[in-house]
Amino acid sequence: MKKPRAAVGNRSGRRKQASSQEGKKKCAFSSSQSKLSASSGTIPEFSETPAGLARQQKALLQASVSPYHLFRDVAEVTAFQESLLGWYDRKKRDLPWRRLVEGEVDLDRRAYAVWVSEVMLQQTQVATVINYYTRWMQKWPTLQDLASASLEEVNQLWAGLGYYSRGRWLQEGARKVVEELGGHMPRTAETLQRFLPGVGRYTAGAIASIAFGQATGVVDGNVIRVLCRVRAIGAEPSSSLVSQHLWSLAQQLVDPARPGDFNQAAMELGAIVCTPQRPLCSHCPVQNLCRARQRVEREQLSASQSLPGSCDLEECAPSTGQCLLCAPPTELWDQTLGVTNFPRKASRKPPREECSAICVLEQPKALGDARILLVQRPNSGLLAGLWEFPSVNVNAEASGQHQREALLQELQSWVGSLPDTRLQHLGQVVHTFSHIKMTYQVYGLALEENTPVTIVPPGARWLTREDFHTAAVSTAMKKGSKRSQVATLSKWKKPSPGQQVLESFFRPQVPTDAPSLNSAAQ
Repeated sequence: MKKPRAAVGNRSGRRKQASSQEGKKKCAFSSSQSKLSASSGTIPEFSETPAGLARQQKALLQASVSPYHLFRDVAEVTAFQESLLGWYDRKKRDLPWRRLVEGEVDLDRRAYAVWVSEVMLQQTQVATVINYYTRWMQKWPTLQDLASASLEEVNQLWAGLGYYSRGRWLQEGARKVVEELGGHMPRTAETLQRFLPGVGRYTAGAIASIAFGQATGVVDGNVIRVLCRVRAIGAEPSSSLVSQHLWSLAQQLVDPARPGDFNQAAMELGAIVCTPQRPLCSHCPVQNLCRARQRVEREQLSASQSLPGSCDLEECAPSTGQCLLCAPPTELWDQTLGVTNFPRKASRKPPREECSAICVLEQPKALGDARILLVQRPNSGLLAGLWEFPSVNVNAEASGQHQREALLQELQSWVGSLPDTRLQHLGQVVHTFSHIKMTYQVYGLALEENTPVTIVPPGARWLTREDFHTAAVSTAMKKGSKRSQVATLSKWKKPSPGQQVLESFFRPQVPTDAPSLNSAAQ
């Protein structure tokens, strides 16, 4: 059930169409698919409504696709289902959400358990999700429990998992189900997608098939990879026409007797066998039905020239024009990539770069342990509702003096007058979100030992270091993620006291006798 929607493996080479057609089977182009209009032979006109445009896209796709990219008949579909489900029954991973769903007879609790797991698994590795899922279900085992929780509690448990709007949508959806439907989850993919906030076509289909047994196919990153290889689809998977075809294939293949198991099996295959790089083709239960594997064999035979022009393997041969499911003729096949030539890698924009100055403002140990100031982010936008060090967006080219002045002004809006002479630059932290590469210029300011405890307004609070690590604080603040790195502005071999302070806040495992900001300033 894992859903990392990450980009597929590297494509260093470019594809080309096979040069020789001699001695190879060619699929006859189906007359029912090539017939566009009985009178004119052109694509029939449709209204410009969404339904009309969808029918037009379907007609265009059918007119430009060879049966090579389809499953020929019921026997081939049945063979795929039986092979995949047999493998899944033997090899499926033991995961907490699967155990919970298999042992739950209440349909609403089953659907809730699937919903939570599917949302957590979006863009997130299975190994990371397991502990979060277990703690979540222990704390909120039912929809009613989640509906009664506060957003602060949800954010606190979700902290570090990323894509924080997911947790908020789960809670909003739980409240909606409890308040408007009496705690009963919608029973179909269509109503789930329409009713639950943040639930798209994939998640709705997963819940409906796994929890309620609806025979509806699903398409996620793993399924895209499997289908593109099994049917040798080399066109851009994110294009609307290709996406439509993939959903059609998924619906054609789903086993009506075991739809939930089949969908999980397809995703499991993509997760542990048909992986983005270095797939385990020899362990694949559907390798005999895989067009990508056949293409690799054909290219190997052609390259060796051992059997020129006599390779008895099927290939795409549309009767007219360029097949919309094949790679463009300008893209060459890369022999070194093998089946990982499929699917085509999507072009991605680099994340935009932003810069922020943040301050670790520390109170003296007047009340026992030293405390640091956190402020709450707005309830919408990036990291909505989470807590962070006081910060201000700055130009990446801004001078250190400008950053200090802007940051000091922000700090004073929370706690009043502060001495600017003790504001130290501790280093920088780089964190990449899905669409933003954020550089945090980190400053530290320690108040004097005799400074009275400051009463802060709503939206701010003082926390001990221990409380900091259990609060609803983002990974960008904690620096617990492997994707993050701490870089210093200078090249000291031994970390300075200020750098040690920085790491002591971002790394919980640092001993408690790490120097404080006060000792660093002295």
